[in-house]
Amino acid sequence: MSWIRIALLVGCWSVAGAATGPVVIANAQLADGTGAALRKANIRVEGDRITAVGQFAPTAADHVIDAAGLVLAPGFIDIHNHSDGGLEKQPLAPTQISQGITTIILGPDGSSPWPVGAWLEQRRRNPASLNLAVMVGHATVREQVMGADYKRTARPAEIAAMAKLVEQAMGEGAIGLSSGVEYDVASYSNTDELVAVAAAAAKHGGFYMTHIRDEADKSFEALDEEIAIGERAHIPVEHSHIKLGTVKVWGRAPAYIRVIEAARQRGVDFLADCYPYNAWNSNIKVLVPDKQYENPASVARALADVGGANHVTIVGFTPEPSYNGHTLEDLAHSAGVSPVEMFIQIIRKGDAAGTEAIVICQSMTEPDIKAFYQQPWVMVASDGGIDAQHPRGAGTFPRVLGQYVREKKWLELPEAVRKMTSLPAKRLGWTDRGIVRPGAIADLVLFNPKTVRDRATFLHPETVSEGIETVFVNGVQVWSGGKPTGARPGRVLPK
Repeated sequence: MSWIRIALLVGCWSVAGAATGPVVIANAQLADGTGAALRKANIRVEGDRITAVGQFAPTAADHVIDAAGLVLAPGFIDIHNHSDGGLEKQPLAPTQISQGITTIILGPDGSSPWPVGAWLEQRRRNPASLNLAVMVGHATVREQVMGADYKRTARPAEIAAMAKLVEQAMGEGAIGLSSGVEYDVASYSNTDELVAVAAAAAKHGGFYMTHIRDEADKSFEALDEEIAIGERAHIPVEHSHIKLGTVKVWGRAPAYIRVIEAARQRGVDFLADCYPYNAWNSNIKVLVPDKQYENPASVARALADVGGANHVTIVGFTPEPSYNGHTLEDLAHSAGVSPVEMFIQIIRKGDAAGTEAIVICQSMTEPDIKAFYQQPWVMVASDGGIDAQHPRGAGTFPRVLGQYVREKKWLELPEAVRKMTSLPAKRLGWTDRGIVRPGAIADLVLFNPKTVRDRATFLHPETVSEGIETVFVNGVQVWSGGKPTGARPGRVLPK
């Protein structure tokens, strides 16, 4: 760390974070992204590229960072990120780069900027501290075609129009299609519609990222549909935030994994991502899959499915800000009503105001999370982003390194790094990111394996992590000394 501070003091770096010449990161323990064992190495960066890796002596022209005691890894790629709206006001993205994230994939869960081309052009004109790419959202194009009349099965002509819009977005720079089939707009679609729009993305080399139709009691049926879409559309599949989120399916991760393994063995290109928390974050209506939000029996069943009203915490509700930070059970007790009645009151108040309560629901079990993370085809992703009201938005990647590697020993460090780097790069089809080798782009992160940890909590979800010492994006230092450097070298990345 002392060498980093000295380098800054003697002027080896400009105020914008760019080196004035070649940079050598010396004496690092290298986790190169492949999963190979750590090895001691020096790395030279010239411009935006890595030009040398190994045991070599720095020259007099090199600016040297002594990384003794630190691990050097490729920059982390967050394949499921919701910073779409936050980049305009926070282009330095401190909660993201402080985790070691150097690239984010936006537009997941079926909702994306539109039109894609215009939005990407704005991002090029106003670059961020990190790289980005964007998916085209199925719900986004569905609304473009069906407007407010989306609560039904689409007609063949409408599906064709959606597919055409997907192709348009792919031509404008989208890297794939995302869906959020559990959410309102997309939940009315059938499998044939999803196959058609996925096939449109496949024609342009895209992949299919999906928040499946059900992550609860009907998880297995939803998984079968997802696999069928991949097979029928001949498209690679990225299963978003893999989980089993209700009491009925707790402990069934091994059976779920067996279904996926069988699909992979018969040729389905199936990968998944997972965030390291036992709680999800969404709108309150997601809790009630039959959409009978004011039916006491449906609501009671929904609350029982997630382990009770004490597992549901309101984190955002415009009509009643005082609800924020309280569980549904606590609010019901204070109001002198049942949790079911409290839920229905929140639904009615939200509908009257044209908004929905945002909740965090603790409904996954640690053994299931562990089982998923230990699969070689499961990568790390946050499902968070700038301004996220869930600690995953600021803590995901250091949490895996601190808890799942150092403390719980679920993963070896090189394998955890692979899940953050070359595995997402593989899904994205990128060969020059996600790995440390000569010729690769210099997206890099230096972290202390003994101290790296998340600090974000459910009460303070934007608290940045510790132990991420230095982050480079395209060869430019963007994070150092616990704060952004102010540099904004991020690029819009192609498919």
